[in-house]
Amino acid sequence: MLNQATIEIIKSTVPVLEVHGTAITKRFYEMLFTSHPELLNIFNHANQRQGKQSGALANAVYAAAANIDQLENILPVVKQIAHKHRALGIKPEHYPIVGENLLKAIKDVLGDAATDDIINAWADAYGVIADAFIGVEADMYAQTAAQPGGWDGFRKFVVTRKDQESSAISSFYLKPADGQAIAAFLPGQYITVRATVKGRTNTHLRHYSLSDAPNSDYYRITVKREAGNDAQPAGVVSNYLHDQVHEGDVLEISAPAGDFTLDPAVPSQAPVVLISGGVGLTPTISMLNTLVGKQPERPVTFIHAAIHSGFHALRDHVKDIAEQHPQVTSYVCYESPLAGDTCDHTGYIDLQWLQSVLPEETARTADFYFCGPTPFMKTVLQALKQNGVAADRIHYEFFGPAGSLEA
Repeated sequence: MLNQATIEIIKSTVPVLEVHGTAITKRFYEMLFTSHPELLNIFNHANQRQGKQSGALANAVYAAAANIDQLENILPVVKQIAHKHRALGIKPEHYPIVGENLLKAIKDVLGDAATDDIINAWADAYGVIADAFIGVEADMYAQTAAQPGGWDGFRKFVVTRKDQESSAISSFYLKPADGQAIAAFLPGQYITVRATVKGRTNTHLRHYSLSDAPNSDYYRITVKREAGNDAQPAGVVSNYLHDQVHEGDVLEISAPAGDFTLDPAVPSQAPVVLISGGVGLTPTISMLNTLVGKQPERPVTFIHAAIHSGFHALRDHVKDIAEQHPQVTSYVCYESPLAGDTCDHTGYIDLQWLQSVLPEETARTADFYFCGPTPFMKTVLQALKQNGVAADRIHYEFFGPAGSLEA
């Protein structure tokens, strides 16, 4: 436990972190990878270059400082991050390395303003925060390995099938190379692929949502090729999967993880609204497939937005489900339809259109799950709030480091 003097010092640094947090975490990663280049085998290099990782860490540090006397307030965030740490293979021995470099970065950025009292207080606070993460992650490691079909670390899976779903999206069906059982998962969870890419020095780890219902003898991931542009580099692993991985090849993956989930074992008659943009449909497809199998009486509205039909994956699959299950209603939105495209809405999803397709009763009683590019999710979240949807009925997933949709 922290003494009151330490708590007061940490809380006094909250305004400083609000201003300098991203600069501190950016410097932290520079120092970390200089002193421990082996950790580049764990971290996503693209997120580093784009500043996503440093921004997410800054938010986490800020939240920890603001709640240092009531860390239970950030337990949901701890658990969310812990899921990713377990999937990546972060272990207790990594935490002292992180702590040492974080304190150095604070001192380096703040200079003389980072007094010995502040550094010592943050050292004590980091120890408490690290212990919270280590404890949560230890439970996750144990539960994951002990469950039927579970395992620790990375396991070899064979690509038994590869389907082209759209011009930029492919599905990969994965079965364990050892022929043994695989762990169950909740719809919405992801697996982590560890790739060794020719011409690249480090291994690369990426999370990919499972895109089919659980309780099968395979996992399926549906991956968009990230071609890259002036603002964003090409995706190393997504291009590797599309160009170099074929049926019969072997991938290493960690067991399913993630807290953006729909649990079909929890009885409910509440309607479900699934909203996705682009490849954000991967977790919502898993939820849809699960709902029609496990809760076939539950009303489901499936809304998907894409640029046009050329980028729309699994459209026929969703259409078939809607035709076979009268409780499922499906809507398609295209930003820029091609000649001959048919859709229910042209342009972007907005409040007015959502209100036109969702009855007032649905908006009041439904559980909403959505995923997609960050600008898309910001728009959806704002529309749901304006439409009176309660906060505890809104669930969403970031691809990559968690950010904020409130800005």
